[in-house]
Amino acid sequence: MRVRFAPSPTGALHIGGARTALYNWLLARGRGGALVLRIEDTDRARSTPENVGQILDALQWLNLDWDEGPMFQSQRAERHAEVAAKLLRSGHAYRSTATADDVRAYKQRHGAERGFRGVPATEGALRLRVPDTGETVVDDVIRGVTRFPNSSQDDPVIARADGSALYNFAVAVDDLDAGITDVVRGEDHLSNTPKQLLVFEALGATPPRYAHLPLLYGPDGRKLSKRHGAASVQELRAAGYLPEAVDNYIALLGAGFAADREHFALEELAERFRLERVSKNPAVFDERKLRHMNGRWLRELPTDELVRRLEDYTGRTGLRPAVEIAREKIQTLAEFWPLVSFLYEGPVEDPAAFEKTMSRDGAIENLKAAREALADGEPFDVVTVEAALRRVVERRNTAPARVFQPVRVAITGTTVSPGIFESVVALGREETLARIDRALGRER
Repeated sequence: MRVRFAPSPTGALHIGGARTALYNWLLARGRGGALVLRIEDTDRARSTPENVGQILDALQWLNLDWDEGPMFQSQRAERHAEVAAKLLRSGHAYRSTATADDVRAYKQRHGAERGFRGVPATEGALRLRVPDTGETVVDDVIRGVTRFPNSSQDDPVIARADGSALYNFAVAVDDLDAGITDVVRGEDHLSNTPKQLLVFEALGATPPRYAHLPLLYGPDGRKLSKRHGAASVQELRAAGYLPEAVDNYIALLGAGFAADREHFALEELAERFRLERVSKNPAVFDERKLRHMNGRWLRELPTDELVRRLEDYTGRTGLRPAVEIAREKIQTLAEFWPLVSFLYEGPVEDPAAFEKTMSRDGAIENLKAAREALADGEPFDVVTVEAALRRVVERRNTAPARVFQPVRVAITGTTVSPGIFESVVALGREETLARIDRALGRER
């Protein structure tokens, strides 16, 4: 099996494109095949080195390697011209000076369902001859059989008057030369497939097997876009998702895996993936489900590895104490620093949280009692701190939150933090008491 991922480098890699790349990778790795990376960069205005770099960067972050390439379609112009000339000599193609207006006029005379047929000329663009009889059949692994009557298809332009190849012709030639056996791509390419099949037929070559993946939609049933949150791989990385979780989640989108399990590493996905099980119905990308899955992947990372990733993500060092108390509370890397920054930068400024907490009946007295309890006791560890604060709760005959929350707001500045006992210990006795004193001073 030889498959290919052939993105057009016109921007960041969309999540749908990432799923296409992943499915091709799974096929190649699960079947002992090869994955060819081809950059379809014939749109020179948008196919910039920066955009190519974004594609490669996204694939590498997703841990999707390739066996051949990257090959650049723009560098194969000589080969495209050679094949075009061959079709012209064999009579499968002809020169045409027909314009878009000529095509419209032809359809007005012959009916909108009649495919355009041009008059051969000595110059102009190169058009492929489409038979007037029969049909072109796309036998799609996912969508089944779709038939395209040849009489309804225009003679397509395969090369411009200057000799440069058009997309569908170049793609067919490139797939043929690369020995691609299976083309797996989005269903937005389905309309291109009969044109490419006609090129294979004209060349007397066996076409690859095709499979067109359903498009991704948001939870609202509309085509996935930025309004649903992150729409590209780079945006997911910036939002603090792990590549393992992204691979795992997008692999399951319509792939027909067993419903009793959802947690898979890449290697196991490759073993289990079957193209024939992919649904032809649109799949829904729900970032809330991705966040849930990401949280599980994050919590299963060894502490040393999670520290490394969080330090890379935040650009900070010395985060292990914070990681140890916060790892159960976060679902993405991005959630980590807002939760633990109080350890390193002091309490955050949240006047509303301070006022709401400290204005409750008994809050200041509870905080003073907590301070006295935390000033004593050895060692200053989680067991001792918890016992000390719970004794305050008992002595003052109040609810735990009435004691714990004023302490939390005093040391963090806000009402959300890792576990209160762990937070106090991580901060240390001296700094904890100093922050409580400053909070009490604000109330005088």
